[in-house]
This record gives sequence, C-alpha cells and structure tokens, in this order.
Amino acid sequence: MRMAAIFGLNQVVSHGFGVFLFAALLPLMRESINISNWQLAAIGALTQLSYLAGALLLGLIGHRVGTVRLALVTTSLTTALLFLMSQLRDPLHITLALIILAASASISWGTIVEIISRYASKASCSTSMSCASSGTAWGYGANGLLILLVVPLFGWESSWVIAGVIGVIALMLSWRLLRGLEPTVVAADSSADTAAIPAMRLLGVILGERTALFACLICFLVGFSAMPFSAWLNIYLGELGLPAALGGYTWTVVGVTGMIAGLLIGKLADRKGHGTAFTVIFSGFAIGLLAFMFDPARWALLAGFGYGLMYFPMWGVVAGWVSQYYGSTATMQINGVCMVTFGLGGALGNLLAGYLREATGSLNLVYDILTVTALLLVALGLFIRYTGKGTAVTEGAIPPLSDAA
Repeated sequence: MRMAAIFGLNQVVSHGFGVFLFAALLPLMRESINISNWQLAAIGALTQLSYLAGALLLGLIGHRVGTVRLALVTTSLTTALLFLMSQLRDPLHITLALIILAASASISWGTIVEIISRYASKASCSTSMSCASSGTAWGYGANGLLILLVVPLFGWESSWVIAGVIGVIALMLSWRLLRGLEPTVVAADSSADTAAIPAMRLLGVILGERTALFACLICFLVGFSAMPFSAWLNIYLGELGLPAALGGYTWTVVGVTGMIAGLLIGKLADRKGHGTAFTVIFSGFAIGLLAFMFDPARWALLAGFGYGLMYFPMWGVVAGWVSQYYGSTATMQINGVCMVTFGLGGALGNLLAGYLREATGSLNLVYDILTVTALLLVALGLFIRYTGKGTAVTEGAIPPLSDAA
C-alpha cells in the first residue's frame, strides 16, 4: 500500500492541482487578472487536447523513454509549474502552463499504471490502482480546503505555492520509492512483461482483442456520460429552480465518496473479480441517475454518490483488469488509448448536450440520454462478469503475463 499511497499523492498533485485547481480558483484569479471568455474557452479546448495528446504520446513512445524516468520528470515539471502559476499574470503564459500541466498529468497517470502493473502483487493490483486513481478525489477536497481556509487569509497565489510544496513532498517520496526500482526496470527490458506492442499494431490489438476493446469501450461510455453529467449539473439544477447550495452539497458527496471508493472497489475487484466491480460501480451510477431523473431535488445527492462511486475507482479497475491479460508496458499503452477514447466520449457528450440544450431549451433530454448510457455500462459490466476471462483473437499478439490464461 506504500506504493499506492505515494502514487495517490502524485494524483493529488498532477490531477487535483495540475488539472482542477485553476478552475476552482478562477473566479478569484479573475479579480486581478483580465482573462476574457474566449481565452477561457481556448484554455478549456487546448488543455483537453493536450491531455489527449499526452496519453497518445505515452502509448506510442513511453516504453522507449522509461516509466521511472518519466514519473520523476512529470512530477518535477508539475511541481515547478505549480509554483510558477502563483507568479503568472499574462493569460497567454497561464494558458501555456496549463497546457503543459494537462499533458504532464496524462503522462503521469500512464506511468503509474505501468509501474504498479509491473511491481504490485497481482492479487492486489486493482486495489493499488484504484487507491492511486482516487487521489484525484482527494485533490478535489484539497482544493476546497485551500479556497475556504487559505485564500481568504493569504490570497489565491498562496494556493499555488502550497500546491507546489505538496508537489515537492510527492517528488521526494516518489524518488525514494522509484530509485530502488529503476535498476530492475533496466534489467527487465527484454522480458515479456516489459515488451511493448509495436505502434503499427496497437490499433489492431484494440480492435481485435476483447479485453482491450472492452476497456476502451468502457472508457468511451464513461466519458460520454460522466463528463456531461459534471459539466452541466449546476446549470441543470439552476434550470430547475433548485438552490445553488444543492450543487455544492452534491459535489461534496462526490468527493467524499471518491476518497473512500478507491480502496473499497479495488479490494472488491481483487477478491470478487473485475466484472463484479464494474457491475457494482456502474449500477450505483445508473441507480443514482434514475432516481435523479425521477426527482432531482430529492435525489441529487444520490446521483453525486453514484458518480463518485463510479468515476474515481473506474480508472484503477480498468487498468487492473487489463494488467491481468497483458504485460506492464502493453497495459500502459492500452491505458493510453483508453484515456483518448474517454476524452473523445466526453467531447462528444458535451457537444451533444450543448446542441440539445440549444435545440430544446432544456437539459431534460440530455440527462435521459446519460441515464440510458449508464444502463448500457451496467449491461457491459454484467456481460464481463458472466463471461469471465477474455480470449485474445490473435494468439501471441501481446506479451502476456506468465500466469495469464
């Protein structure tokens, strides 16, 4: 669990601060920095593209650079940029920093997946992955504390400085953990577990092998449903005339649930199987959305609970599931493609939500579609649970783990 805890702290830094702290501090930063609406739109689009580009780049060339080196470089880069953000005042410079932070966060998670896949016990791999991925939820909570406790006393700049200090701590702990692993990585480069999928064959593997295909499909559907849910939730509650505080309470439930779910769902996946874990988290999300559509005022908190239960541990469960069938480097590559499909699903979902709201003047249909998508995820989880292990279409296409069937 030491490795999972340290990598969870890395997720707090790379995703909680590097990706989400700017949005949390934006209203306060705009009081002293002139950031226009079109610049905000550009930041949103460019950081999303940067995140996807980082995931794709890692999948294609990450194995050539070395994940231990990349993990330390990305943490160092993120930490330096967090400190720098406290001093930036030019919107262009802020945009460039956020673009680099987004790509660094994407690459950081990919390296975590590879390292845990290689060194963690196979019996607890999903637990370690899910605990690490839930660091993002802890980052959400840390952002809230910074806004409530730090900003009123010391200003928004201090939040970036504190985030940078936490980044230094994460870097020191990571260095102590990884320096003992690096020689092993070098010595194992020729082993089956570290063999990479050739870039020209990666798409064929995704399309031709069930586990890889389903992992990408899950991430696409989660992106399609979860990203619009979070992006439009407060707007939808306002559209229904519900108090703004309800949105705040809902997001508090999301964060707290995500903090706890990482450990519990990871253990469930390791003990009862990944299909069971998928079924549980997707069912929670679907039930929350069904209740929310029936009575938004009463069941908004349940929808937040379902979202937190599903979204944060999902990344760890998917990566842990893939690692049961593929070597650590191949797992990292497939996970990179999963992150790309997640981003594509989220972009498509948000575009559809914007179009439907413009066309109908309401978000009711949008949340109906998200509910149906959640039910499709439940069906997919049940299918994985009851069909057991996937069998590769092309034998020998991927270097499997020595104990994989």
